[in-house]
Amino acid sequence: MRVKSSATVDVKPPLSSVPSTGLWWGLLGVAAFSFTVPLTRIAVEGLSPLFIGSARAVVAAVLAAAALLITRQCFPHRVHWARLAVVAGGIVVGFPLLTTFALTTADASHAAVVIALLPAATAIVAVRPGREHPPTAFWVATGVGVVAALAFAVVQSGGLGQLSWADFLLLGAVIAAAFGYAEGGLLARELGAWQTVSWALVLASPLMVLLTVLSIIGQPPSGTPIQWASLAYLGVVSMFLGFFAWYRGLAIGPMAKVSQIQLVQPVLSICWAAMLLGETLTITTVVGGLAVILCAGIAVRIRLKPGTA
Repeated sequence: MRVKSSATVDVKPPLSSVPSTGLWWGLLGVAAFSFTVPLTRIAVEGLSPLFIGSARAVVAAVLAAAALLITRQCFPHRVHWARLAVVAGGIVVGFPLLTTFALTTADASHAAVVIALLPAATAIVAVRPGREHPPTAFWVATGVGVVAALAFAVVQSGGLGQLSWADFLLLGAVIAAAFGYAEGGLLARELGAWQTVSWALVLASPLMVLLTVLSIIGQPPSGTPIQWASLAYLGVVSMFLGFFAWYRGLAIGPMAKVSQIQLVQPVLSICWAAMLLGETLTITTVVGGLAVILCAGIAVRIRLKPGTA
């Protein structure tokens, strides 16, 4: 790997000339991420949450380091490292650990509420740094989509009830991921999609290795083959390959619009939860899912104001 001079920084604008390509890349990333919640729920049945949340990042970091070395990628500019730390804190450390601990008590359907809030949170965070200015109709469609996603996810999981510590962990995960997604989408325009997530994984790897070692000392991992296979998916796909497509889509942009594709993710996650975990798939889930997809479709078809990213 080579070191670039920090004298200049090549900033690439969003590839807005092919917005539909960004949406398809985003959809591919969402499809990969949609298995994360149910597979994490499977893994925590036999492995400790700290081990799952940290080991998956270590697996992804090994793959990322290998990819960077094999392709002889240049080191990021010095000005990029602080921004990469934001990405790492959001998607490598914050979201995986917080959701994993939450899923020790929350079921997969309830945790899908997190995914329902992420698109709106990402769009809000992306507006200022991304210099995107969605019209009012965009925000209306986004808001309706969030309400629809929350409604069907809450009903499917049996009601809101009282807020638990898991709900606060999930809320923290949403905030962390929103900043990681928005900053990562911007960095992907400068460093490349897979390079951004790879450098973020490498940057966070010392901390995640330490947490993995501590988790093994505290509770030696012992799981079934399916639990280990779930962990492997979380490390290889959820933490690594899925972000190739997701950050590519955000980089092509517009980021605020592409982020709304993730409104479909809770629908897919609850479907996988029904298939893999035996959770009930009701008519409410089907109707709510269709409403979410419709709102997401409206949001991504609304044109942004002139001069947006």
